[in-house]
Amino acid sequence: MQLAELVQVSRDVAATRSRLRKRELLADCLRAAAADVSLVVNYLAGNLPQGRIGLGPAILREVRGLPAAATPSLPLAGVDEAFAEIAGIAGKGSQQRRRERLAALFGRATAGEQDFLARLVLGELRHGALEALLAEAIAAATGLPENAVRRAVMLAADPAAVARAAFADGAAGLARFRLVPMRPLQPMLAQPAEDMDAALEALGEAQLEYKLDGARVQIHRVDDEVRIFSRALNDVTASLPEVVETVRALPARTLIADGEVLALGERRKPLPFQVTMRRFGRKSDMAAMRAKLPLSVFLFDCLHVDGDDLLDRPLSERSRALAGLAGESLITPRLVTADPAAANAFLRRALAEGHEGLMAKALAGSYAAGSRGAGWLKVKQAHTLDLVVLAAEWGSGRRQGWLSNLHLGARDEDGGFVMLGKTFKGLTDRMLEWQTSALLELEIGREDHVVHVRPELVAEIAVNEIQASPQYPAGMALRFARVKRYRKDKTAAEADTLATVRALLAGHPPAD
Repeated sequence: MQLAELVQVSRDVAATRSRLRKRELLADCLRAAAADVSLVVNYLAGNLPQGRIGLGPAILREVRGLPAAATPSLPLAGVDEAFAEIAGIAGKGSQQRRRERLAALFGRATAGEQDFLARLVLGELRHGALEALLAEAIAAATGLPENAVRRAVMLAADPAAVARAAFADGAAGLARFRLVPMRPLQPMLAQPAEDMDAALEALGEAQLEYKLDGARVQIHRVDDEVRIFSRALNDVTASLPEVVETVRALPARTLIADGEVLALGERRKPLPFQVTMRRFGRKSDMAAMRAKLPLSVFLFDCLHVDGDDLLDRPLSERSRALAGLAGESLITPRLVTADPAAANAFLRRALAEGHEGLMAKALAGSYAAGSRGAGWLKVKQAHTLDLVVLAAEWGSGRRQGWLSNLHLGARDEDGGFVMLGKTFKGLTDRMLEWQTSALLELEIGREDHVVHVRPELVAEIAVNEIQASPQYPAGMALRFARVKRYRKDKTAAEADTLATVRALLAGHPPAD
């Protein structure tokens, strides 16, 4: 398959809002891909098979300025070979040689192909071809049952491998994907609930668990060998020696468990998320780092124990299995109830102990790995801030032509505005259309894809947390920010101040 064909499919998928049409376009592309099907799935999912290959934004900016080819000529296999060659470059002068090889590749690409490749390398290729949609497309293209494809993707954590097996060997190919200790699977995710009452109304009697603000981990054990994977399925075992020791002490020969690790401070209150993350990626001087910043592990699910797969068993059964393995101190605090008063009291307790909120889980639910199943709901305490829009970025994919990603700031002591972060979440199509028009009227300049505006528009922003960050001038950043509404009743002079934001960072939000 030619790169130009894939670029056109990417554009077509991004241009339509119809899920059915997206699936049809993807299925047609997969049928046409033949031997390139694995590569096509990776690229459509926005994944570069070689991973990070030492190409940052600066190099990409340089090569994107090169003259583009007038006509397309690049085969997908040739593009993959070029990236593999770049990934293999090492030693003295490697950065310059990577730049030269990338420039040679971009010199053969049309303008549209250059844009596609640059966004692919930077991990910014967003066109609506999400993993769930790709699973549907694989099923449609091969005629295999959709639930069988979804399960294979869940177990493999690799839709490209599933596509290759489905096209080569059909149902027999899918059957090869099984739950295997030491091979990570996609984690089950949760949907947000408006509040505790809404969560119980949806689930009835439910298992409530503290929602810990730590790092999600998937723990695998076979005899004395333990491997730990991050939420993104990266192997982080070397960074977590105390977790390895804890798991080895459990009475199980083989195990797959789901949990969180986090750093605890005084009175075992959780430290900020970014503090916990300092431990990840560290391999040198681990003993000193461990002594300075010890981590605790809390388990909340058990997917396999001693040859028994629990993936399809109800949560109540998986919880009993976990309780039989680990003591109370290793299991996330939990409560089974249908009583709103008891549930809200448990939520208040979790918040008072410094945690994010609660998870509410259906007792009869299986482990729907890789998806945001309706069986898991998260209830968190969100704070709102009235912040000023300082700039906005042009959107891509289905948001092409609209100003989408907002740069947000709070008032400083001198009456100016200091940026705290960005968000494109929470925006409806109607809001996108309105804000694009409103912001263009306030435009004072442009820089690449960023439109800078007069600081006049105030938005109500919900945030889960304020975290310390050197990324922005105030030393603070918004975490999980989303737009609730525009405050047309407020002027920029009435927006929240940096002092208000600092109070949230310190854990002392001002009274309303």
